[in-house]
Amino acid sequence: MSKPDETETWLGIQKVGKPLVIAGTVLGLGLGGFFDGIVIHQILQWHHMVSSYPDPSIANDLRLNIVADGLFHTATYVFTILGVTLLMRAWRMPFVPASRRTLFGSVILGWGIFNLVEGLIDHQLLGIHHVWPAGPGPVILWDIAFLIWGLLFIGGGYAIIRGDSSVALVSQRDQPEQEEEQSQRDQPEQEEQTT
Repeated sequence: MSKPDETETWLGIQKVGKPLVIAGTVLGLGLGGFFDGIVIHQILQWHHMVSSYPDPSIANDLRLNIVADGLFHTATYVFTILGVTLLMRAWRMPFVPASRRTLFGSVILGWGIFNLVEGLIDHQLLGIHHVWPAGPGPVILWDIAFLIWGLLFIGGGYAIIRGDSSVALVSQRDQPEQEEEQSQRDQPEQEEQTT
């Protein structure tokens, strides 16, 4: 891949940051899945992969649920390995900024995408499990909170990426400098007016 021009954009950032954002987003999908599977499925045991399946013989089969959790973890493992591979590839490209901020924002973005997609498909469309069916309050409340968490991560991750000067659009990077130059030009005029 050749170096994109500074004026080329991709999703509101300089195109030079695209490989890093993609790598971080894929890595975030995997890490978000691992968090869900390890913390919610295993440690807290709020649900398993098919614990709300309409057929009680499937929903109550712990062995089947553990196998389904294992397959889910396999998918998150694949996303994590793919994200690390894409990250190593991105950092081999000399024009891609080695920005920890963009990487962090991308991982948060990917985690949010995981929550949103998993919440919409598994919780809402398929109904194979819900966040915390035995928890306090209505089941839908926990499912909606999970979706909101995903949306907040998507928005926050994107804001972190956009706020990074190494991938910000040229006009955004130059804006503070232009404001400072304008302020310096205005200062002598103000001094002349006061004398």
